[in-house]
Amino acid sequence: MATLEKIRSKSVFLIIVIGVALLAFIVGDAITNGRNLFGDHTTIAKVGSEKIDYTDYMRKREELNNQLEQMRRQNPAQVANFDNQLLSQMALDQLIGERLLDNAAADAGVRSSAEQLRFYVIDNPVNPRIQNFIQILNGQGMSVSTPQQAYEIIFNPTRNGLTEAQVAPLQREWIAMEEETKQMINRQTYQRLLYGAVKANELDKKALYNDYVSTLDVNIAYHPYGQLDPAKYPVEDAEVKAEYNKVKDEFKVDEPTKDVAFIAVNITPSAADTKAARELAQKTVASLADSTGQLDKDLKKGGIVVSRRELRASDITNTQIREFVQNAQNGEVKLISENIKGFTIVKMGKRTQALDSIQINIVTVAGATLPGRVLAQLNANLPADSVASRFGSDSVMVQKEQWIPLMTAEGRTGAIEQGQLDSLLNAGGKYITLMSSPQGSMLAKVVDRKQPKQIYEFEEVNYDLKPSTKTLNEERAKLEKFLEENTTAKAFIANAAKAGYSVQDYTLSSTSPAVPRVAGMQNYFPDSRQVVRWVMIDGKPGEVSHIYESKDALTPALYAVAVVSEYDDYAPLDNKDVKTYVTDRARKNKAGDALVKEYQPKAGTIASAAQAMGVEPQNNPNFRFGRNPQVRDAEVMGKIAGSKPGKVVVVKGDNGVYAYQITKESKENFPYTDTQYEQQYFQLINPNLGEMLKGSSKVKNNIFKFEAGD
Repeated sequence: MATLEKIRSKSVFLIIVIGVALLAFIVGDAITNGRNLFGDHTTIAKVGSEKIDYTDYMRKREELNNQLEQMRRQNPAQVANFDNQLLSQMALDQLIGERLLDNAAADAGVRSSAEQLRFYVIDNPVNPRIQNFIQILNGQGMSVSTPQQAYEIIFNPTRNGLTEAQVAPLQREWIAMEEETKQMINRQTYQRLLYGAVKANELDKKALYNDYVSTLDVNIAYHPYGQLDPAKYPVEDAEVKAEYNKVKDEFKVDEPTKDVAFIAVNITPSAADTKAARELAQKTVASLADSTGQLDKDLKKGGIVVSRRELRASDITNTQIREFVQNAQNGEVKLISENIKGFTIVKMGKRTQALDSIQINIVTVAGATLPGRVLAQLNANLPADSVASRFGSDSVMVQKEQWIPLMTAEGRTGAIEQGQLDSLLNAGGKYITLMSSPQGSMLAKVVDRKQPKQIYEFEEVNYDLKPSTKTLNEERAKLEKFLEENTTAKAFIANAAKAGYSVQDYTLSSTSPAVPRVAGMQNYFPDSRQVVRWVMIDGKPGEVSHIYESKDALTPALYAVAVVSEYDDYAPLDNKDVKTYVTDRARKNKAGDALVKEYQPKAGTIASAAQAMGVEPQNNPNFRFGRNPQVRDAEVMGKIAGSKPGKVVVVKGDNGVYAYQITKESKENFPYTDTQYEQQYFQLINPNLGEMLKGSSKVKNNIFKFEAGD
């Protein structure tokens, strides 16, 4: 069913907000490989007559990469497990969606107003680039916290001690940001208009209301098919083909697609590799513990990584390391852990006492001469709260009692340079100048400080055990021998198990980011995008690829793939998953007919029908069409809703046989609310923006022709 699930869920118009990671592109190969694409060598994809240019695509990739880098700085855990192979198709999907949306908005005459632009730039900023201006200005010594303040400095520079030349680049960037924000507003406006066009008429809303208030008291007996015996319910090829033709639309594909057989050889360290790692651990301990206390250079070349740590005890998450450094003597060495993943060794350093945070007042003053006057007044006991009123709020900004962390779980923060910190601590509660430039200065004094904490200094030595070159070469030679002896897809599949390889079946297309570890799941084999590229560009049915290698240092792998079939309209019946699904449906149909024929004569009452089925009847006193847990088969649900009380009816469903008897019809006394059923209709329809914009246009995705081959 993996292929079927893929086909059902296919949509190249998913507009993905999160963007991520940088992939290697070789422009020369991209241009060469794409010369014949739709008669335009820079068109990376086409939606109907709308072309997506390679340069726009690369710009989008850069935007997504910038978003990724920002997320890594702000919240690394959020993108820690993101697979870089997803970036290419994500960038193209987002670009296609934006292009269709922009064109539709332009055709509809959607334009943002000046009032909207001010609201979304100044009052309620939606463009993340606005924060960049604030960060840049603060980095230049300007005290900026809002878009309004940033705008005033950029477009009124002389008032803030700057020249027009200094802010000219920022002015150009700001204007470009406004144009981008206008585009965002137009898109949002058009989306609301488009979604607003999906409305229920009075008949739709009344039908939903009636389905909800109309209830049945129904007794149900259900006999699931379970695992059907092929010998008892045999199906002929003609029956399977007929069933396929009935449900063929379920297997429709939107782009050229290929079925492949895939082999992944995950290479793990050999016994010799493990033994060598144990010996390396002992040598490392000895080297750290000798008279010099320095790690031998040859050991570092073997893959050992040394990290120097300065941490509070509460920041050391590894319990064994924390217990060791709290009790060890200076220079003491210990092997903390050693397993199939490698080893960790710690060498204890000294213990020190240090502040982990201080509280300061910060006064930022614009101009070249004003900071000196403000500093003198502050140290003459002028309260910080009075500085703005004394010298003008346009020139001074005060931040009181700000706690500055000096130590975190990662070690020393570097938030304040050591020289500045010493000056602050030795100032005796007076203000000093922390930073100064012709545009302004930052003044600060210490208000409070935490008690010094114990800081542990130590060296953490880590070694990640990975397969050696010898182990990798042996596995490669074995796979090469297999491929030399099995040069067709048929032989590849037939002989893999005998050679010790497991073959996995996949359905791939140009929108496949890589080869999934499990069919239908978004978890991909590392560096397997290159395999998809060969399949979609070079692979023909019956052909077998050469070996591809994952560059993942810790979990290297070798890949090989054979193309089984290709199609661009419907997944064929000889597709393994399609054949399994359709055969199962045909067998269930046959079993259902036989069981209905068997149970109907015994269904004088619901009790006798349930007894014949070998199940207990269940009462459902509030059966509603589309809203009941006992019957999930849509066709059966419709038959029950359309039946009259009295007679016991036996029908087949997709996954079992039902016997039901309606004992009473009722109507709930719920008020009709127009808005409520308008919302329910929208939820039921669940309009797909991408599909609405695309309409009947076909997508031609040529992304792999622009990616480097091998």
